[in-house]
Amino acid sequence: MRTLILLVSLLATSAVLADSGHDTTGEIREAANHFLSQFSETQSRAGYTVEYELGTLDPRLTLAPCAQAISADFNSDPWASSQPTLLVTCTASRPWRIFLPVSLSIKGAVYTAARPLGRGERITALMLSQESGELNNSRRAPVSRIEDLVGKEMTRSVNRGTVLTSDLIVEPDAVQRGDHVMIVARSGNYTVRTRGKALANGQQGEQVMVENLSSQRRVRGRVIGPGMVEIPM
Repeated sequence: MRTLILLVSLLATSAVLADSGHDTTGEIREAANHFLSQFSETQSRAGYTVEYELGTLDPRLTLAPCAQAISADFNSDPWASSQPTLLVTCTASRPWRIFLPVSLSIKGAVYTAARPLGRGERITALMLSQESGELNNSRRAPVSRIEDLVGKEMTRSVNRGTVLTSDLIVEPDAVQRGDHVMIVARSGNYTVRTRGKALANGQQGEQVMVENLSSQRRVRGRVIGPGMVEIPM
């Protein structure tokens, strides 16, 4: 693995003067490995597989010994990049911190199109194939839960075998223009229902115009579910 550049941020000038014979570099790597090992175990319990490799520390680096336990944490989102950064910190009387690059792979279930899918097509479980894939090696993370796919609509056409990512799916319209809908008006415990027709497409929570089929009156209401629009009373 090529040597990765280690960025060093010093919180105190005295931190660069290391005590002779003290292996601060080894302690940094130990803290980073301990943190990543715990992260891997946590993700393993959730069904993911994590592999990692620490960047190479600059051999010229000299840091003061840390009188407290050295801490490590992600400085960037590990789910958004396969090259995140760890922030390794000493908060003792001679504090310092460094940014340590890491090569990280998070693998888990991904879903691909079992056949060509067209734009606007509503996804069912039979349209999907499950595979193992890397979840953090793309600008657009693959969708890893089948419940986040079934019932959604495709935003564009894809070929068989395409990994489905969040930008490829959208919540379908709960009502579409021309649909017969149930118009619901509520006031406290009092509810009135009547049949109507949607005059525009709308997702749940959006405002749409509907026509009351009994009175031919047009009103604006909020989509509260598939085929249901609520209007003020």
